[in-house]
Amino acid sequence: MSKLRLLFVKEAQASYISHLDLLRTFQRAFPRTELEIKHSQGYHPHPIISIVLPLPVGQSSECELLDFEVTQETDGRGIAEKLNEGMPAGLRVLSCYEAKRPVKELAYLQAALELEYDNGVPEGALAQIQALFSREEIVIQKRTKRKDLADVDIAPMIREVKWAEEEGKICAQVTVLAQNPGLNPQLLGKAIERYLPMCQPDFIRVRRQRLLDANGEDFR
Repeated sequence: MSKLRLLFVKEAQASYISHLDLLRTFQRAFPRTELEIKHSQGYHPHPIISIVLPLPVGQSSECELLDFEVTQETDGRGIAEKLNEGMPAGLRVLSCYEAKRPVKELAYLQAALELEYDNGVPEGALAQIQALFSREEIVIQKRTKRKDLADVDIAPMIREVKWAEEEGKICAQVTVLAQNPGLNPQLLGKAIERYLPMCQPDFIRVRRQRLLDANGEDFR
């Protein structure tokens, strides 16, 4: 029996595929690999596959991970190519390999953030946003696991953020905690909405770029 991990890209129209539909997409694709996916026990067995850090709908990523188990012994060679033969547009498997590192070692995620303004970036917005995210405390309302709204200080969850202004938008490279607790980079927009309503963007784009361990190295 082997534990395998996929590294895949999710972008363009595939960004709007929900988490459950994404799992179903991979379940339908696995027969092409001729691997026997391990199933759960019980009356309603299902394939044991999981996406390591599910991506919010509408966001794109170039570093998604999916774990699964097969009954055979294999190192995953050739699996990515077989899966890609029938993947929908916007989904592309980059590699398949043995899952040697536990998910608990995943510490941070790095993303590109774009704040888009239909009528141009408000005057002085960049400086105000930079000042906001240099604060020691940034409290927003965030949904808990019980789906309730609660005040949460996101400042300790932001490891690094660098801002720059471009035509019609403000861009950022941000590194945030990935789990326990994790921070969705899009929630930086919530902080702007609360503290700087005049700088609130019309649209926010997020693209996940890297998953990192505690040392800042790529988690694979």
